[in-house]
Amino acid sequence: MNVDTNAGSAWVARDVRFVHDGASRAAVDGVSLDVPAGRLTALLGPNGAGKSTLLSLLLGTLRPRSGTVTLRGRAVAAWPRAELARTVGVVPQGEEFAFPLTVRALVEMGRYPHLGPWQRARAADQAAIDAALARCGLTTFADRAVSTLSGGERQRARLARALAQVASASPDGAPIADAALALDEPTAALDLAHEMAFFGLMRALADGGTTVLLVTHHLDLAARYADHLVLLHHGRVVAAGDAHAVLAGDAVSRVYGWPVAVVPYAGRGRARGVPQIVPLDPSDASPDAVPNVLPS
Repeated sequence: MNVDTNAGSAWVARDVRFVHDGASRAAVDGVSLDVPAGRLTALLGPNGAGKSTLLSLLLGTLRPRSGTVTLRGRAVAAWPRAELARTVGVVPQGEEFAFPLTVRALVEMGRYPHLGPWQRARAADQAAIDAALARCGLTTFADRAVSTLSGGERQRARLARALAQVASASPDGAPIADAALALDEPTAALDLAHEMAFFGLMRALADGGTTVLLVTHHLDLAARYADHLVLLHHGRVVAAGDAHAVLAGDAVSRVYGWPVAVVPYAGRGRARGVPQIVPLDPSDASPDAVPNVLPS
């Protein structure tokens, strides 16, 4: 068993490399990173940077060609799948359903890892389902068919399933101790209000001790809500740390290949002053302000 000596980390990756079949280069190329336990971590980077592949490696759905991945000090590959499912709730980019089901039935699937064979949901499971539906604004949608939902509503239903999956047996459906959520572009289909509500919910969960790891293209919201940011490009970690360390300077321009201005967030509260990214029109930038992307 691989044991991580950093007790403050949930996931730990060391020199991880992965190449998709038929690909000419590694999707993840020698990545080492720590995902702090009980914090909100955002994986950032342009399309093709390796974010989703890295997330799959951390979850054990892909195995690295080389390097190691641990969760709570145990190699991810050594976790029994049922135990891992009781610990980590996952929200994928998208999924298709092979049979009709209601929103409540979808969210109830999150409780399956906690039940024995053919065991029906107990009162505590129903409470976890109700709490997850309420937190995602889906209580009135519970009896709706998933097929009738908009893209954003379906994504909220997937999030509710993940919340139910990691919920404890407490009456309020609070997350179990040491629970984690892993989310791949979870706000891609959400409107402005639901997107902001989502980031607020993730912030509240992290403040309560849940480890939250999400892939997102929203640099500004990641800067405002996340504790830890990891910027990827061509399968490598370009920068990692808080928003000031990762988004300051010209790193964003170099990685995304586009000129940007970095301005402080003017709102109140904990996020005041964090970097916010403003893409510039090339005609507004100096002639050398449109950088080449980092070499592959």
